[in-house]
Parts: sequence; C-alpha cells; structure tokens
Amino acid sequence: MSDILTGLAFLLIIEGLVYALAPRFLVEMARLLPSIPEQQLRVAGLSVMAMGVALVWLIRG
Repeated sequence: MSDILTGLAFLLIIEGLVYALAPRFLVEMARLLPSIPEQQLRVAGLSVMAMGVALVWLIRG
C-alpha cells in the first residue's frame, strides 16, 4: 500500500511541476487535444501506460 501512495505522491509532484513551470504549454496542449483523433489519444495513452508498467517491472524485477 505504501508503494501505491508513494506513486500517487510522485504523480502529484510531477503534475504540480507542469503547472508551475510550463503553464503556457499546458494551456496550448488543452487547446490542441480536441483536434487529435480519439483513437490516436487512446493509443498514446496505452503506450505510455505500457512503458510505465515495463519500467516498474524493470525496477522491481
């Protein structure tokens, strides 16, 4: 359970950094998202998720 909470804490840290260091980039991405096809967003999301799982597997391996 502590690993899940630690992971969630790191997620919040990274999210906060994006808002603090690159707010214009975040706003521009929000404007761009509706123009990207749903299927492409889904594939990108699944790819990033798979990379995260692989990274955890390598680290914990």
